[in-house]
Amino acid sequence: MRITILAIICLLSISCSNKYKDISNQEGAYQVIPKPTLLEISKGRFLINSDTKILGDLNLTNEGEYLAEMLSLSTGENIEFDSKSSNGNIVLKIDEAITNDEGYELKVTYNEITISGKTSKGIFYGIQTLRQLMPASIESGGDTEEELTIPAVSIKDNPRYSYRGMHLDVARHFFPVSFVKKYIDLIAMHKMNTFHWHLTEDQGWRIEIKKYPKLTEVGAWRNGTIVGHHPGISNDQKKYGGFYTQEEVKEIVKYASERHVTVIPEIELPGHGGAAIASYPFLSCFPEEPTKIYNDMVSDKGKELQANGTPKIVYETWGVIDDVFCAGQEETFQFLKDVLAEVIPLFPSQYIHIGGDECPKGNWKRCSRCQQRIKEQGLKDEHELQSYFIQRMEKYINSKGKKLIGWDEILEGGLAPNATVMSWRGTKGGIEAAKQKHDVIMTPGHSCYFDHYQSKDKDNEPLAIGGMTTVEDVYAYEPTPKELTTEEQKYILGAQGNVWTEYMETTDYVEYMILPRMTALSEVVWSSKEGKNWDDFQQRLNHISKRYEVMGLNYAKHSVNK
Repeated sequence: MRITILAIICLLSISCSNKYKDISNQEGAYQVIPKPTLLEISKGRFLINSDTKILGDLNLTNEGEYLAEMLSLSTGENIEFDSKSSNGNIVLKIDEAITNDEGYELKVTYNEITISGKTSKGIFYGIQTLRQLMPASIESGGDTEEELTIPAVSIKDNPRYSYRGMHLDVARHFFPVSFVKKYIDLIAMHKMNTFHWHLTEDQGWRIEIKKYPKLTEVGAWRNGTIVGHHPGISNDQKKYGGFYTQEEVKEIVKYASERHVTVIPEIELPGHGGAAIASYPFLSCFPEEPTKIYNDMVSDKGKELQANGTPKIVYETWGVIDDVFCAGQEETFQFLKDVLAEVIPLFPSQYIHIGGDECPKGNWKRCSRCQQRIKEQGLKDEHELQSYFIQRMEKYINSKGKKLIGWDEILEGGLAPNATVMSWRGTKGGIEAAKQKHDVIMTPGHSCYFDHYQSKDKDNEPLAIGGMTTVEDVYAYEPTPKELTTEEQKYILGAQGNVWTEYMETTDYVEYMILPRMTALSEVVWSSKEGKNWDDFQQRLNHISKRYEVMGLNYAKHSVNK
């Protein structure tokens, strides 16, 4: 009787002008994150059993087999995807009438499930919603349900933004292929579609480049790491590092593509190149000058290397260093082109991220070659030299059919013609770039940096870089700045959560820092602005946290109001 009454209420509400209905008071099984555009509860339940068969066209084999595996593991039944038969009760189909490329429609009745999408992406997201309609116990990966049923419902849904991303820094701390795949699974589960993979830094180079083997022989390893918060109280004296082979990168990119996640690599330039400079000192303005470790927190091995004539070492603490790529020599540009020539074929993404942030200009000011470059090019100063550097690299990236993304510092000295700006120092850079008619991805520190503390009780929190960003802070964020006109707002592609890992040494540490803040961001970038409601979200967060429990995820439980 209760479900019947609820169904009538939902049917009546559809006739109202406001299509964003509050579903917080509905049955627990309908508490989906991110919140769907339209959800209508129906009567009945669909039973998954040995007679269940998934149908769809051959071009939906990836999605069909993904769903089949999920249901088979949950029930112990051998549920198959069939692209040839016309008899089945779970149907996946392409529907050109759906307008959004990532939109989907999901209809569950007592005897059939239909998931429609304009593209296979939409169908995949419909499967993710179907997943949340099932008991959390299915996430255990074993046969735990004696009888698995799915509540009847009709959902129409599509994302608000085209770019919905999560970043992971593997340069400060390195994580195995298995965890990178797990991270991608979380991105997909939350209907996000981009994995920004930060692969190079002062503290480590993490991708194999065959033309320059020292990048991984030397640059992938540091001889110690500071203990405690920067500037540190000591050095742990432990060699640390790792890297991904090109075959492992291909494996990860393929895994992500099967989950409709685009992988964007980041190769930092012209700053944050300390690991590359340690590998190939000629890239520095001053190859013979020793690497300066902040507060003299260098390891004993590092001191030994420098004393014995190896001045450049991989950085062992955090922060920004003065030793950057030399902009006055052609060898630097040739090196970076050679690196990108190996990186670009590994990533189908239309974007290549080049960093462009936190590049001190001190070495350029005293480097005769850099000063000669400024004079020859008629540049005003070192800021315009950085713009020259970025624009040269953009031309090369464009010549390979790719687009450049950089942090908002690439605005300084003049923005490269086709660049996309990632706004992290607040929203000012994003606003400026949008007004210049450049695409923008919003990722301001106050709302999107998941390396911040997430509670005022810092003494009982894991060590973090500083600041505080709570789940509620993330949920309250509005990616489209009100300062933009309607036309300028079109350049805001979406938003991204950033995970800088200076203090995140382990995989469970990363999980704790991203969940449930990532959960909140997923709704910010997917669901309508009008449909957002913090109290409603909290109730649904309580529900999805049970799923995290079964999945064995180390989420911040104090952020969930159970």
